[in-house]
Amino acid sequence: MKNIVFTGGGTAGHYSPNLALIPLVKEDFDNIYYIGSVSGPEKSAMQKAGIPYYGITCVKLTRKFTLKNLAIPFKLLKGVNESEKILKKLSPSVVFSKGGYVALPVAVAAHRLKIPLITHESDLSIGLANKVASKYSTAVLTSFEKTAQTLPNAYYAGTPLREDLFKPRNKTEILKKYDLDPNKKVLLVTGGSQGSKSINEIVQKCAYTLVKRYNVVHLCGKGKAPEITISGYKAIEFAEDMGELYAIADTAVSRAGANTLFELIALAIPTLAIPLPKGNSRGDQIENAKYFSDNGLIGLLLEENLSEKSFLKALDEVENNREKIIENCKKTNYRNSAKAIAKYIKTFK
Repeated sequence: MKNIVFTGGGTAGHYSPNLALIPLVKEDFDNIYYIGSVSGPEKSAMQKAGIPYYGITCVKLTRKFTLKNLAIPFKLLKGVNESEKILKKLSPSVVFSKGGYVALPVAVAAHRLKIPLITHESDLSIGLANKVASKYSTAVLTSFEKTAQTLPNAYYAGTPLREDLFKPRNKTEILKKYDLDPNKKVLLVTGGSQGSKSINEIVQKCAYTLVKRYNVVHLCGKGKAPEITISGYKAIEFAEDMGELYAIADTAVSRAGANTLFELIALAIPTLAIPLPKGNSRGDQIENAKYFSDNGLIGLLLEENLSEKSFLKALDEVENNREKIIENCKKTNYRNSAKAIAKYIKTFK
């Protein structure tokens, strides 16, 4: 029996790439399993996909000083021991880790059991969990070519994107479903899988101006939908099918999680990125956004400069440069990365 275990979670960026890979390796392994946190968003996503799921104890490092950090070594050890028991039971030929704090206990357990471990890093700079996991990894696959130069066992592979994002959609039906004006462009706003307070607030402040030009489809995050009713403004807490929203989007406003930006660029949707500021993160979103902006693939507005005036001006700049952005996006080869990564995974069957 040839089995494979996938791991990663906490945010969509740490599990949706796994959803892109699973269909591509399904025929090559007898069983596919998933190990994630006990109650993270990856659990419902995998259960919906019909993937047998195992939950473990996970612990996230808080960047500011807190006494909770003192418990990290003990919780991590507990998660590693739980992962080891599960891996012994499942007996996989290989473990594929999408990284993040959810995946770290599984990565350590795989090393203990001498199971080949493939780690994938989405961001331009390698996160803390993946830095640790890289020491135990057979290979670290990177989304950016530059990142692969930072580790001896790293290889540039791109980011696995779900093929269903690229399938033909009936735009007229989707516009009708969301009660949107077919004669207006669609502005898709997303703050990531958990929503963004700053983006939510600025879009709500500018809503009356935005709807003069666009249908605004605003992904707010669970429990964060505003109590405002404006014709042409549609607030959604969470999208079951991002593919249909991408299909109608003419322009996007987004945080700068690597996976989301790779999707938007692969689909050639002109995007204004407002990265999560350093302090709220390790600065990875700023690095991602600057890289893509420097290559003419997106527009960029730092949150420290965010105001109604700067937001509308930056959005106008994206619109004014949309043809060049689309042209640059179409020159990338990001769509095909999933197939190349799946081909590498299959060498371990």
